[in-house]
Amino acid sequence: MQPRDLALALLVVTVWGLNFAVIRSGVAEVPPLLLGALRFLLAAFPAVFFLRAPKVPWRLYLAYGMTISVGQFAFLFSAIHLGMPSGLASLVLQSQAFVTMILAAVWLHERWRGHQIGGLLLAAAGLALIGSAHGLEMPLTGFLLTLAAASMWATGNIVTRAVSRHGPINQLAFVVWASLVPPLPFLALSLLIEGWPAIDVAIGAFSLRSFAAVAYLAWAATLLGYGLWTRLLGRYPVNQVAPFSLLVPLVGLTTGWLAFGEALQPVHFAGAALLLLGLVINLFGARLLPWMRARR
Repeated sequence: MQPRDLALALLVVTVWGLNFAVIRSGVAEVPPLLLGALRFLLAAFPAVFFLRAPKVPWRLYLAYGMTISVGQFAFLFSAIHLGMPSGLASLVLQSQAFVTMILAAVWLHERWRGHQIGGLLLAAAGLALIGSAHGLEMPLTGFLLTLAAASMWATGNIVTRAVSRHGPINQLAFVVWASLVPPLPFLALSLLIEGWPAIDVAIGAFSLRSFAAVAYLAWAATLLGYGLWTRLLGRYPVNQVAPFSLLVPLVGLTTGWLAFGEALQPVHFAGAALLLLGLVINLFGARLLPWMRARR
C-alpha cells in the first residue's frame, strides 16, 4: 500500500474510533433507529444536489445501502442503546474483517494463506473470550447485535468490491447517492419498533448535542470515512484493506474510557490482545515468516 493511502487508512481509523462515543451520546437522546434515519438524511442532503451519481447499477446502490448502512447501523445503534459499551462495541465490530475474508473467499474466490488462517483463529478466540464475559457491563443481546452489525458490514465490503468492477468512480459521490437508500427503511423500522410517541418526543426535545452527534455521524463517519474506505477497497484487495479496521478499537476503547469511564475486565484485555494479534499476523505474517526463517 502506498504511503498516502496508508495515511488515509489511518485517518479513517481515527474518525471511526471516535464514532462509537458519538453514537453513545446520540442514542442517549434519540431512539437508535430514528438516529440512523437522521444520519443518512444529512449524509445525502444537500450533497446529492452537487455530486453526479456514478454510473453504477442501481441494484448495487440498493445492496450497499441495505447492508453497510441499514443493516450495520440498525444493529449497532440498537446494541449501544441496550447497554453495549461503546469501546467494546468498537472492538467486537471489527470481527467484520474476518467475516469479509470468509465472504471474499466464497464469492470473490480470493485465496487465503496460512498466516491469514492463523490470524482468523486467534481473532475468533479473542471474540469468544469477550463474549464469555457478558453481564451487567456487557449485555449478551448487545454483544450478539454487534456481531450481526459486523456481518452486515462485511457483506457491504463485498458489494463495494462489486462496485469497483465498474471502473474508476467518484467514491464520495457513490456514498452520497447510496445514502438515499437508508432513510425510508430506518423510518419504517423506527415507526414499527420505537413507535410514533418516542419519535415525537425525540424531535420535540432535539438539542444541539443531538445535532452535533448526527452531523458527526453523517459528515465525518459516513461521507469522509466511507468515502475513503470505498476508495481503498477499489484500489486494493479486500483482505489487504479490511484488517486496518481492527485498529479502530485502539481509538474506541481509549475514547470510551476517557469520555464514559468504561473499564475493561481482565478477560476483555485478553480477548482484545488475541484479536489485535490476529490483525498483526494477518497484515504482516507474509513478511514475518521469511524473516524468522532467515534468522534461524
